Amino acid sequence: MRWIGFLSLVALSECLVTVPLTKIKSMRESLRERDLLRDYLQRHPYSQAYKLLRQPRVTVQSMRNYLDMYYVGTISIGTPPQKFRVVFDTGSADLWVPSIYCSSPACVTHKTFNPRASFTFRSTNRPIWLLYASASMTGLLGYDDVRAGDLVCKSQAFGLSRTESSKSLEFAAFDGILGLAYPSLALKDTTPVFDSLWKQGRLPDNLFAFYLSSNKRNGSVVMFGGVDHSYYRGELQWVPVSEQGFWQVTVDSISMNGTVVACSGGCQAIVDTGTSLVIGPLSPVLNILKSIHARTTSTGEYIVSCDDVQSLPDIVFTMNNVTYPVPASAYIRREQTDICYSNLDIDTSGSSSLWVLGDVFLRLYFTVFDRANNRIGLAPVVV
Repeated sequence: MRWIGFLSLVALSECLVTVPLTKIKSMRESLRERDLLRDYLQRHPYSQAYKLLRQPRVTVQSMRNYLDMYYVGTISIGTPPQKFRVVFDTGSADLWVPSIYCSSPACVTHKTFNPRASFTFRSTNRPIWLLYASASMTGLLGYDDVRAGDLVCKSQAFGLSRTESSKSLEFAAFDGILGLAYPSLALKDTTPVFDSLWKQGRLPDNLFAFYLSSNKRNGSVVMFGGVDHSYYRGELQWVPVSEQGFWQVTVDSISMNGTVVACSGGCQAIVDTGTSLVIGPLSPVLNILKSIHARTTSTGEYIVSCDDVQSLPDIVFTMNNVTYPVPASAYIRREQTDICYSNLDIDTSGSSSLWVLGDVFLRLYFTVFDRANNRIGLAPVVV
């Protein structure tokens, strides 16, 4: 998830000559008008101008894009710090990393936390179990200092894995997960990392924000405590959170070519940085796939003719009376020269009517997760 002038008055002379007021554009305004601000800040990260343009105490954590599948940043746990690569996940609320107590293949291929090497670690011997859409972990609950960028969260609850299921974790480019959803989704009697940072007075504002790069390995960021306006165009549009667990919102409708194709009476969606695709219920997604002439493969994936991609319509999500188009260049991906896959997926459980707006959607829109006002802000990203 992403982070959150000059008037000169001249005195009247004896002749009562009036000098018009003149507004001098700041460096920030001039660079932004030419879409150069973000590039300038990245090229001159230690310049005085950068320090002045950045809001105080706003922490910007860089993330790496792994093949548009997930975005990974580095945190550390313990004293002295032990570093781990984690997914900053708005679809869950707990922090966990592999531990030396784990013998699963996924732990063998990743960094493991050694509690005996940290003099600030506190054990509880409390067993935990976390279940995700495509994986699960079991382990123990512990407490230690967690660092993200220049933020330090004292005595933070986190999981030390003992088992990690699935091949997806074994071959993942990340070690663990840092959840950013509401506390109601967290392990009982624990406080998620973001809530701890706020309660410990580490943040100027009770929000965080995401910019997810597209087709670039570097450049993605999560911001804690504020917003960097250079990452988006126009004004943020706000969508109220409809239920405080996931970052859940109401979708008014989903349309293509001006025709509603799903959510005709409104539906619910969660905004999830930990999911790579856009996921929806069986019938509506099949209707959309049929309308773009997608066909299924032997592996259950859906493909379209690459020659047709440029002519496919946008999928338009309307939320709080504002439209958010997702073009075919986003919901279709080309993995081979002549094969184009759909980035729309079906909720295979069949038990949920929720839509999941994952990274396919979020790469298009800078996203602010505002806990103070229980709302999500969206604005088109600066490309």
